[in-house]
Amino acid sequence: AMDAERISIAKACQEGAHDNSLSFPEFVDKLIAAGFEGYTVDYRRNAQAFYLPDGGSVVLEMHPYAGSVAANFDAVEVERLVRWAQANPADYSYVAFCEKAKAAGCAGYLVSFLGRRVVYFGRTAETHVEHFPK
Repeated sequence: AMDAERISIAKACQEGAHDNSLSFPEFVDKLIAAGFEGYTVDYRRNAQAFYLPDGGSVVLEMHPYAGSVAANFDAVEVERLVRWAQANPADYSYVAFCEKAKAAGCAGYLVSFLGRRVVYFGRTAETHVEHFPK
C-alpha cells in the first residue's frame, strides 16, 4: 500500500535531487526513513519507481534530461560520473549527471538500500555496479 505521505516524500526527494538541494546520502536517508527499500531511474521512460518491502510501489514522472541514451555503454565514464557526484564539486549538478550518463549509454539505474549498491545499466543490459561508500 502506498499512502499520500509516502508519495509526497518520494516527490520531494525527487525534486530535491533535481535542484541539488538534497545530496545522494540525504536523499537515501529520507527514503529509508519513509520505509522505501530502493528505487529505479529509467531514462528511456523518464520515470522513477520507488519500492516498498511489501511489494507496493510508486512511479513518478521525471524531469526530461536532454539527449538520448547512447547505444554503447561506457562503464568507465559512468564510474567517473559517479565519482564526480560523490565529490560534489562546484560544477556538479544532478541535471548534468543525468545528461552525461545518458551520453555514456546509461539507460537507467537500480538503487538497493538493502544491498547498499547501485546497478547502472545500458541498452545492451551491460552493467556497472557501485557500492555505497562506507
